[in-house]
Amino acid sequence: MSEASPRTVAVTTLGCKVNQCESAAISACFEERGFKVVPFGAAADIYVINTCAVTAKAGAQSRQLIRRALRANPEGKVVVTGCYAQVAGPELREMAGREVCLVGNDSKHLLVPLALAEGGDGREPRASDIGAKRIFDDLPARRLPGRTRGYLKIQDGCDNFCSYCIVPHARGRARSLAPERVLAKVRELAAAGCRELVLTGIHVGMYGQDLTPRTSLLSLARLLAGQTEGPRYRISSLEPGEVSRELLELMAQSPRFMPHFHLPLQSGAPEVLRRMRRRYTVADFVRVVEMILATLPEAAIGLDVLTGFPGEGEAEFEQTVKLIEGLEISYLHVFPYSRRPGTPAALMPAQVPGPVKESRAARLLALGQEKRRRFYARQQGARRRVLAEGRDSRSKLMRGFAENYVPVCFPADPGLAGQVLEVRIEEVRGLEVFGRLI
Repeated sequence: MSEASPRTVAVTTLGCKVNQCESAAISACFEERGFKVVPFGAAADIYVINTCAVTAKAGAQSRQLIRRALRANPEGKVVVTGCYAQVAGPELREMAGREVCLVGNDSKHLLVPLALAEGGDGREPRASDIGAKRIFDDLPARRLPGRTRGYLKIQDGCDNFCSYCIVPHARGRARSLAPERVLAKVRELAAAGCRELVLTGIHVGMYGQDLTPRTSLLSLARLLAGQTEGPRYRISSLEPGEVSRELLELMAQSPRFMPHFHLPLQSGAPEVLRRMRRRYTVADFVRVVEMILATLPEAAIGLDVLTGFPGEGEAEFEQTVKLIEGLEISYLHVFPYSRRPGTPAALMPAQVPGPVKESRAARLLALGQEKRRRFYARQQGARRRVLAEGRDSRSKLMRGFAENYVPVCFPADPGLAGQVLEVRIEEVRGLEVFGRLI
């Protein structure tokens, strides 16, 4: 592939915020090499598919995207990376029917030079034993195109090995970005126009435990809060035991940290949590939610819920529903359990039939919508600092997110996009929230 010829690259992403963050960095690296980034549906010289393996559906979507790229330009180079490439490399090679360049999560920082290698056909293995990896690979920090909010990956990998989860096998052990590098990336992203950053990773609460000297997420938060300038911050998903009183007090005192939490509940049934190998009790979880609301009464609290886990009977499912109904939370992310080969749960007896899982998931989704409506209704009359992001396609008003992640539409000059504005919430219509500039 000649470096002098005009070249195009199409990048598509499945899965988590970490993948999105990495794809933004990969796109930027291609642009630095003179490539034009085009939509994935367009003809391109190189296609990059950043895959996900968390569910069987994500694996199927990954295969579909690979086939789509192979059809779009039979002469183009197809690069497959991400979690599915890490755990299912031989399957992908066989499915593709021609050579594709496989780049595991352990080599994402090398993806661009591998894709550009003269004559490289992808035969060399690039998905080695990620469990042995102990170094955090430092991709460039880039904001997502057209966004005033960005993701900053500060951590990778997970040591928990919950019985249902393939992620530790796809991402490896917990690894962290050194604090000085985090600060440098914050400065880069702020200079590029990011007004809000989501501190993300596979297990963010374990940040710094692998570094020498050891540090912590709380120490990093204090460091970021102490900077005289910079964006505002959100922290992505935290395990219940990682939400400390000290972290909550810091967030209550610092205008930089947004009162928004995402907690993986997974189940409200003690026996299901035990089979999942989760490291908290139902009582622990309730205490954490109560502690958050006592310190930050306006906080948004979202939950991950996994239904249809092997052996989950109707009584255990009802325990989950009853628990969530009694918690003052803001929204749910609901996932039907997906059997992942290589995990202990895949071999457990009493696998729940698909229709039962789907029925339970639908009921939880409806409960989540009701929780969201109630949370939004409580915002009536409140003053919020909203990061204006651009015109809402439906209302034609400015749209942005308040500190507690409530989407607010309000009349404003388009030139105010990218600024944090004081807004009073004046009307709530179900899941639509409207305000006015103060």
